[in-house]
Amino acid sequence: MTADSIHTPAGSSSAGLGAGSPSDPATAPGTQKGPGRRRSRHHRGAGRWLVLAGALLVGLFMVSPFVLMLLNAFKSPADYSAGGPLSLPRGLYLDGLVAFWERVNFPIKLWNSIWTSSLVAVLAVLLSLLNAYALGVGRVKGRLWLVALFLMANMLPQEVLIYPLFDMARQVGLTDNPWSIVIIFTIVQSAFGTYLLSSVLGTFPPALLEAAQLDGATRWQILWRIVYPVVRPTMSVLMIFFFIWTWNEFFIPLVMLTSNDNQTIPIALSSLQGDRMLDVPTLNAGALLSLLPTFLFFLIFQRTLTRGVTAGAVK
Repeated sequence: MTADSIHTPAGSSSAGLGAGSPSDPATAPGTQKGPGRRRSRHHRGAGRWLVLAGALLVGLFMVSPFVLMLLNAFKSPADYSAGGPLSLPRGLYLDGLVAFWERVNFPIKLWNSIWTSSLVAVLAVLLSLLNAYALGVGRVKGRLWLVALFLMANMLPQEVLIYPLFDMARQVGLTDNPWSIVIIFTIVQSAFGTYLLSSVLGTFPPALLEAAQLDGATRWQILWRIVYPVVRPTMSVLMIFFFIWTWNEFFIPLVMLTSNDNQTIPIALSSLQGDRMLDVPTLNAGALLSLLPTFLFFLIFQRTLTRGVTAGAVK
């Protein structure tokens, strides 16, 4: 057979890949750009702009308190009295920051808040893991009632708990002791952590646990080598939330901690408000100083929070 004898019949595929062929990307049904398609894209684009404008308005509404705090933190009392909270400061006034730092002994309050919040976050997450492992994997009797009990514990207001908690702390000698705050919030925060982690571990594949038991793994080995790596992202999110929640607690620390050297930052802020007068610039300066540690904490662990929230969403 010679090269001249090889020819392509008319109407074959090689001859049909022309401008009007269905295989042509320019004329394929899914790639045609008609007036209807352009109108559809324009309509979707307008909807996106509306959603973006709404999100921008919500963002501005949420940021506005922080903007007011910044404006009034560096404003002198005279500027605040003359122009009000919405006026721009005439100069950089730093006496409010210095006054708050010295009046409440801010370094001690900062250390008290950091070590109590960090200790509560670590202990509460660890206790939540152990409780959830017993409820979600161990399948103890009445686990649904126990999970419901942990859920109800999160619904009780602090005003209901404060008297028995204070009386128990007095009986064991923990009156005006930061360890009382650590113990109380470790139990309170772990109730929510147990409810969340037990729901996650309740869907854990039983076949995987049975295979580990057949290989001779003990309960502790199953917990730390199989269960813990799976729930570690969720535990990281819980640790961040527990730290911030404990940092912002006010009512129970106000009742349990009476001496100045044991109090936390939210109590120090409340001491700036008197019965008949309020130094607004100093209060805003103190709020700014109190916000900076948690803001830096959030920036440092932002990726951890994002990974923990999205863990398991994409397989």
